[in-house]
Amino acid sequence: MSPFGGWGALAAFLTLLCCRGSGEKAFEGPEHLMVGSGEVQVINCTASCTDPKSLVLETHLNKTLLDSQAQWKLFKVYNISKDEQLLCSFTCAGKQEMKVFNITVFYPPKQVLLTLSHTSVAVGTLFTIKCRVPAVAPLEGLTVTLLRGTEILYNQTFVGTAPFPQDAVVTHNTTAHREDGHRNFSCEAKMDLRSRGGGLVHRVSDPQRLEVKEPEPSNQMVIMAIVIVLLLLFVTFVFLCFVFSEKWRRGRTGHYPVQAAWNRLRRSHRAQPL
Repeated sequence: MSPFGGWGALAAFLTLLCCRGSGEKAFEGPEHLMVGSGEVQVINCTASCTDPKSLVLETHLNKTLLDSQAQWKLFKVYNISKDEQLLCSFTCAGKQEMKVFNITVFYPPKQVLLTLSHTSVAVGTLFTIKCRVPAVAPLEGLTVTLLRGTEILYNQTFVGTAPFPQDAVVTHNTTAHREDGHRNFSCEAKMDLRSRGGGLVHRVSDPQRLEVKEPEPSNQMVIMAIVIVLLLLFVTFVFLCFVFSEKWRRGRTGHYPVQAAWNRLRRSHRAQPL
């Protein structure tokens, strides 16, 4: 049984206990009800006079009588699968009267499915978070929130009153941070129908964890590094060739310092007269 139908039944029973034997008019309840698909609903059919005749609830749905007094009857209606009108009819002072209960069927979020486009990404890489809430209606009043830990990454409130169920899908692109590897990603769906006579349904997805890695060097950076290393090796090779060739040239021409001094000494002895 949905939480909406449960609260309606509880309120009806509590009111029933309060009003029994008091002589006051019984609580009639709202004439517009929100009921989850396939759920049950308690209907309090109350006449406008103190001694009605033929007090009945007219519907093609299965129903059972829970309790009754002279002025009211409490029914449980089963398996409401589409929008319905339930007629509470009675006769007061020979005049037939009727009260209409308009029931709107909604499809609450029963599943919230979170998907990460990647389970492992590098720091600074974009990835996509996708949340799907299957078969919900109406979309109006549905809010889907994407969470990183307790931080709200993105939320979306839907619009539209289509009565048939449809999937609500939210996607969001974000950048991976180092600390994301220590956080859970999740998605929550809230359907708030309190303004339409319903209640609040809250569902949360199973958490997902993202593996975050350090970025790998790109091919272009690798090529640039190789070119720089080769250029340094080439410059070093040219320098060494120049140094060795200069030493070899000096050795051939006798330009070593010791050899030069010895040559000067020999020339000075030759220049002295005998």
